[in-house]
Amino acid sequence: MSSRYEEGLRLIEESCGNGKDNVIALSTIGMEPSGGKVTFPYVREVDAYYEDGVFYVTTWGKSNKMQQIAQNKEVAFTVCLQGISGNGIGENLGWVLDPKNAELRAKLRNAFADWYDDANNEQDENCVILAIRITRCSIFRDHGAVRYNMDFVNKVETAEV
Repeated sequence: MSSRYEEGLRLIEESCGNGKDNVIALSTIGMEPSGGKVTFPYVREVDAYYEDGVFYVTTWGKSNKMQQIAQNKEVAFTVCLQGISGNGIGENLGWVLDPKNAELRAKLRNAFADWYDDANNEQDENCVILAIRITRCSIFRDHGAVRYNMDFVNKVETAEV
């Protein structure tokens, strides 16, 4: 018999996996423009490819989100219209054409085939891959009647996320 954590993983895979182009709302924290200590949340929708507990995004390395993640790697996300949300750690994996990214780049090009070449200039070394490694995640089904709270770090379901 599978655990609720494993059931939750299956639901995420069914909703987001199998090479799909997922739209996620990605939230980061940015510092006050004057360089003060006040922080502000920022959110934007991005296309993301999901595999094994990580969402991958192609983006411009100098974008606001990447600058904010460089200052604070903690992010939040929701998979639009899927009842899946959580927290993660953002990591810049570097240039899409870096040989270490070849296998992942092929998957991203396939998942984002309809628009990839229009949106990405791979010759620019600032065309990078952002990895969002899920740390915590909640899954809602049946209008909240069924809920999974998942701790990806310890690989268990928790009472609350």
